[in-house]
Amino acid sequence: MAIDCTSRLTPAVALFRSLGDPTRLAVLRRLAYGEARVVDLTGELGLAQSSVSKHLACLRDCGLVDYRVEGRQSFYTLTRPELLDLLRSAEQLLAATGEAVALCPVYGTPADTPAEVSA
Repeated sequence: MAIDCTSRLTPAVALFRSLGDPTRLAVLRRLAYGEARVVDLTGELGLAQSSVSKHLACLRDCGLVDYRVEGRQSFYTLTRPELLDLLRSAEQLLAATGEAVALCPVYGTPADTPAEVSA
C-alpha cells in the first residue's frame, strides 16, 4: 500500500518549512516569552527591520503569529499555544539525540563550519 505523501503531508511540510528558517525560529522563540514590536525584535535579535518584517509576514501568512494595533504600534504574538509545545518537544528531541541532527550531512552544519543565518 502506497502512502499518499502529496495531499495529507503538505500542511505539515509547510509548517516545518516555516520553522526551518533560523530567523523565523528566533522570532518565534522570542515571542514565546510574550508579545513584541518589530523594534523590540530587531534590537533583541540584532536583525534589520526589513528582515524581521519579512519573516513576521511569512509567519502571519502561516497563521503562526498575529498582531494587535495600539496607536501607531503593532504588537506581535503567537496565535497557538500548541506551537510552544512543539518547540519544547523539538528541544527535548535534540537533547535526547545529542543534537545528532546538527551533524546531518544534508541539513546539518559541519562542526568546523560556522552556521549561516539567513535573513
